[in-house]
Amino acid sequence: MKKEIVLVDGYNIIGDWPELKRLKQQSLTEARDLLIAKMAEYQAVTGRRVIIVFDAHMVPGTGSKNAHHRVEVVYTRERETADERIEKLVSQLKNVETQVYVATSDFIEQSVTFGSGGLRTSARELRVQMDDVENHITERVSRVQKETRHGNRVISKELAEFFEKKRRNDG
Repeated sequence: MKKEIVLVDGYNIIGDWPELKRLKQQSLTEARDLLIAKMAEYQAVTGRRVIIVFDAHMVPGTGSKNAHHRVEVVYTRERETADERIEKLVSQLKNVETQVYVATSDFIEQSVTFGSGGLRTSARELRVQMDDVENHITERVSRVQKETRHGNRVISKELAEFFEKKRRNDG
């Protein structure tokens, strides 16, 4: 089974997704943080490795790489665009065992990505995938809340039945 990596053009996605676009008007930092949090959820549910690339000209401190919520966040070096860094990453990461997707709505970047052996995902397609992830999380939380409750702790139905049998045998 191939490993899958999603390279996210951070500011391109922020400029495309309505909720991030609105938030950017108030605070670019909060829009970036929300994108990172959403991509952490995406990574947790899909199992795909996520790397978000931001242009450094929008943030102080250039050429850094760090992890937030286990998502890798890369800020380009001075005079390096996110597109250039993404192209380098596609070349470095793409191999027989690894499929690389680039999430951007930049048509030129999509073409270069495809030419380098990567696959493109538009901002809109990534938003649809994110909606699926959020629905999955909502359903999972709902299922857990419906599990048998004992005191303040949620336990599985099987464990509750086990304790009920033990209680009856001891009583």
